[in-house]
Amino acid sequence: MKIGLGQINPTVGEFEGNGRLIEDALAAAERGGADLLVLPELALCGYPPKDLLERSAFLDAARVSLERLSRRVGPRTALLVGFPDRLPDVPTGRRVANAAALIEAGRVLSIHHKSLLPTYDVFDEWRYFEPAAAIGPAELRGRRLGISICEDIWNDADFWPRRLYRDDPVERLVAAGAEIIINISASPFAIEKRRLRPEMLAATARRWRRPLVFVNAVGGQDDIVFDGASLGFASDGTVIARGAENAPDFLMVDLDTGVGDLRDSAPSDERAALAALTLGTADYARRCGFRRAILGLSGGIDSALVACIAVEALGAANVLAVFMPSRFTSDVSRRDATDLARNLGIALKTISIEPMLEAYLASLAPAFEGRAADVTEENLQARIRGAILMALSNKHGHLLLTTGNKSELATGYCTLYGDMAGGLAVISDVPKTLVYDLAREVNRARVVIPESTLTRAPSAELRPGQTDQDVLPPYPLLDAILEAHLGRNLDAEALVSAGFPPAIVADVLARVRLSEYKRRQMPPGLKITGKAFGPGRRIPIAHAWRG
Repeated sequence: MKIGLGQINPTVGEFEGNGRLIEDALAAAERGGADLLVLPELALCGYPPKDLLERSAFLDAARVSLERLSRRVGPRTALLVGFPDRLPDVPTGRRVANAAALIEAGRVLSIHHKSLLPTYDVFDEWRYFEPAAAIGPAELRGRRLGISICEDIWNDADFWPRRLYRDDPVERLVAAGAEIIINISASPFAIEKRRLRPEMLAATARRWRRPLVFVNAVGGQDDIVFDGASLGFASDGTVIARGAENAPDFLMVDLDTGVGDLRDSAPSDERAALAALTLGTADYARRCGFRRAILGLSGGIDSALVACIAVEALGAANVLAVFMPSRFTSDVSRRDATDLARNLGIALKTISIEPMLEAYLASLAPAFEGRAADVTEENLQARIRGAILMALSNKHGHLLLTTGNKSELATGYCTLYGDMAGGLAVISDVPKTLVYDLAREVNRARVVIPESTLTRAPSAELRPGQTDQDVLPPYPLLDAILEAHLGRNLDAEALVSAGFPPAIVADVLARVRLSEYKRRQMPPGLKITGKAFGPGRRIPIAHAWRG
C-alpha cells in the first residue's frame, strides 16, 4: 500500500483555508499514485480548538467542511482526516469526539474516535471529548488499518515503565486484526521529544511487527509549536520515511517495498529549537494579524537572540528595535546593540529614558522621603521602557516581543508592566544557559551577535556595576536546580539529596514560589521544553507549601 503523509499547518477555525491545504495535499497524493492520504489530528478545524468545541456553529462548520471534502475525494486516493465529530444527543457524556474519518470515492467509509484523552501538561481533552466506545480496524482495499489518534499510541506497556492508562488501543487494534498501524497526531515540539518520539514509535512497530505511519501537524498555535517530523516505519522498526522538522511537507511511503521519502533532521537540538521558536513566532504574528514586530534591544544576549528569531520569522524589514539607554547604560551595551542591528539589517531607534526617569523621581520624591533607593527605582526604569515600547507598538501596529528567559521568569528576576510587557514571550521557555547555546548556534555560519555580548557578565544595568549574579546563583547551577525542580518535580529535600547546596535550594525555590503571580500575568510564551510556564504548569498563586 502506498500512503501519502500530509504534514500540513492548519489554523484553528479556518475551515476554508484548512480545506485548501487538505485539497493541495490530496492532489499531490493523487499525482504520486497513493492509495491513501493521511492527515493530522483535527486537521479539518485545527488543534487545539478548546472551548470553540462548545459552540454549535463551530461543529456545524466542521461537518459542512467534511461533507465538502468528501465530495472532492475520488476513487484513486482515499483520505484519512481528523475532525471534531458531534455525537448524538444522549443524557450522559460529552457531545463531541476527537475523530478520524476514512473517506473514499465521495463517501465516508468509517469514523474512528480517540480513546485516550490526555489531561496533563498543555492538554485538556477530557474537558471536551467523549472517548471511543468501540475500537476496531478499518477496511480499505483489502487491508485492515489500525487507526489511532495521537495519545492512543503513547501507552505501550513494553516501552513505558509506568503507563498513564490501563488500556492500550493499539494492542486492541492488533488483536482485532490490524495489519498497518496509523497514527494521526498534533504532537507539540519539545527538545526532549526529538529522540523520545521516534524511539517510542519504532518500539511499537517492532513489538507488533506491523508497519506504522505517524503523521504530525506542523505550525504554531498560541503557546504550542507542532514540529511535524512525520514518520514511517517498517515492521522491524526501521525508519523508511521522515518528514521535515518545523515546516510543512508531503511524503510518500510504499509499505510493501519499504521505500519512502526521507528528509534530513536538524543537525542539533539547538538548530531544531531555533526553528521551532521561529515557526512559533511567525505563526503567532500571522494568526493574530501582525506583519511587523518591535522589541527592546539592550545590548544583552536575551534581546539579541529574540531579535535574531524575529528576523528569521518576519524578515529584517519588518522588525524594529529600540535602544533605551539610561545613566547606567554602558558604552559596550550601546555598541553591541548598534552592531547587532547592523548585522541583522534591522531599523534601530534610540530613545533615552533619562528625561522620563528624572520626572518620575522628582514627582515621587516627597512620597519616597526618608527611604533609601532600592529595587523600586530599578523597576521604574524597566516600566518606563515598557511604556515606550507599548506606545510604539500601539502607534505603529507592531507586535511587541518580550525578551525575558525562563531562568529570569522562574526566579522573578523580571518586572511586571516593564520588561514583561508585550504580546509574545518568545524565549520564556529557554533557560539562560540554553540562550547562550542558541546564540552560538546563530553565530555558527557568521558572526551576527557580537562576541562581547556572549562573553561579558549579564546585567540588567539598572544600577552601577550591577550583574545578574549579585542576586542569583551562577546560571549553570541555577538552571540545573530549575530543571530538576520544574521538569522533574524534585522538592527541596530531593534537591539537597542530589547534591545541590541547601541554602541556594531554599533561596531558588522561594523565588519560584513567590513569583507565580508575575508569571500568571505574562504574555503567552512559546513552549520548547517538557515543562513550560503557562497552561502546562498549574500552581496556585496563594499557597503555603514550601517543598
